[in-house]
Amino acid sequence: MHYIVFDLEFNQDISSLQNPEMKIFQCPFEIIQIGAIKLDLEFNIVDTFNSFVKPTIYGKINPFITNLTGITTERLLSENTFPSVYSEYIKFIDETDSIFCTWGMSDLSVLFKNIDYHNLNSKLITKHFINLQPYVSKYLDLPSKNLLQLKLAAEELNIPLKHEFHDALNDAYYTAEIFKKIHTSYMQPQLYDPSYIKIRTKQIKKEPDFLRLVQQFEKMYARNMSEEEQDMIKLAYKMGKTGQFLK
Repeated sequence: MHYIVFDLEFNQDISSLQNPEMKIFQCPFEIIQIGAIKLDLEFNIVDTFNSFVKPTIYGKINPFITNLTGITTERLLSENTFPSVYSEYIKFIDETDSIFCTWGMSDLSVLFKNIDYHNLNSKLITKHFINLQPYVSKYLDLPSKNLLQLKLAAEELNIPLKHEFHDALNDAYYTAEIFKKIHTSYMQPQLYDPSYIKIRTKQIKKEPDFLRLVQQFEKMYARNMSEEEQDMIKLAYKMGKTGQFLK
């Protein structure tokens, strides 16, 4: 059993969607790089994996992604497509009882969506994972909702910044270094369910109680409000709710 610390770079460029009939929710983000560090149970680096991916969902790399990662459309034209890279990634992982280690949950979600989109077998890789991001907040005594970006976490933990960020292999390296530094026995792996869909609780729309609002004004001014004044109060309330007058 090994820890597979991995990171992804992915792309979305709706204007260059190759299949106009594709429903975007099927695979909204397309993987363009997979980087991974394999650690043994003593946290020694056993192997590394780094592969760029030729896109097939989007025809070009979004300029924002290029600016962030340095990856261009031309850079990926000679690379293998995802099914081939996934096959190599499976060989690298080697064991289905390994544990994925990630920085946040987005990479896990994107990985399994890409696997599903290409009709590949997700049973060949582990679904056990440790999301390190909240553990760092706990380690640094930060509020549980205060989740740090990878670079800031590395800086806070005094990890030497030897490589550029927003490269999948480099980010996997930093995630692995963080894992080594903060690991404790209570960091138990969880089971990821790719089919799980979080059900959002429908918010009950509440109507304003204008009668009570008018009564409050009448109490403040110690007199009854005229119909014209009541209409002005209601209109002012509705206009204020739009937020258009915020400075």
